Amino acid sequence: MIDPFTALAAVNTAIKLVKTTVKTVQNLESLGPCLGQFFSAKADAVAVIKKGGFSGSAMGKALELELSIEAARVFEEEVKMLFFQSNKMEVWQKIVARAAKMTSDQIQADKRVREAKKRRAAEIDEIVTIVLILLLAALILGSVGWFVWEAMRQCTPNCSINR
Repeated sequence: MIDPFTALAAVNTAIKLVKTTVKTVQNLESLGPCLGQFFSAKADAVAVIKKGGFSGSAMGKALELELSIEAARVFEEEVKMLFFQSNKMEVWQKIVARAAKMTSDQIQADKRVREAKKRRAAEIDEIVTIVLILLLAALILGSVGWFVWEAMRQCTPNCSINR
């Protein structure tokens, strides 16, 4: 797992890269890879922050984290405005819709994986239970059979009921 501040540094680096690229490119299509890097870094940072595991001053780290997250949010608004200013509002709306769909699909896929793991664990528990019951039944039947066998063996030479 990466350090939250390393993840946020990656976000800040991606922001600087995009801002530098914006000054040198003529069209939005050229920003695609840089914007992709920014949003990937932001997603990684958010995932790391959610996991937690911080040490040290909580107030100082919370301050740094929240300021970095706010800077990323403001930058996202700037990116949105780039699309609006270049009269590509429908492209931005498609991007947002696709991102929402991809997030939804990922959540559904994760849910299916969790459910499959849960079902598999339940199946394994059921199989283990059945095997243990069968072993216990075999042990009980074997013990009863052995006692009956021993009783019959001991009773046969000494039993003279019909003689």
